[in-house]
Amino acid sequence: MAYRIFLVDDDKFLLDLYAVKFKTAGHEAVVFAGGEDLLSTLRKGGAAPDAIMLDIIMPGMDGFETVAALRKENLVPTAKIIFLSNQGQASDLEKAKQLKADGYIIKASAIPSEVLSEVLRIT
Repeated sequence: MAYRIFLVDDDKFLLDLYAVKFKTAGHEAVVFAGGEDLLSTLRKGGAAPDAIMLDIIMPGMDGFETVAALRKENLVPTAKIIFLSNQGQASDLEKAKQLKADGYIIKASAIPSEVLSEVLRIT
């Protein structure tokens, strides 16, 4: 089964890397440079993603704020939310849990193929 994955990160290199990884595996990958871009697109309607993978530390709206807005506005009620971040402190994991995140991957601990596998397992 092919999934539609929305990737949100301010690091263009990582966005391109993961987009290629997901597309090569037969999935649709749509990239966003930040939380504001993601929210703007979702508010306009259109095809909803199966999963959203996003960084926490981004300029402007961070990942936690983005997910809080997604939840508050009920923009993607069935999409899986997965944080992909280098932030691995207990407080970050707890905040993700409070936001009902479906997954949390630490960038430095996972190679791209492991990220792909984990996102697909969660989705």
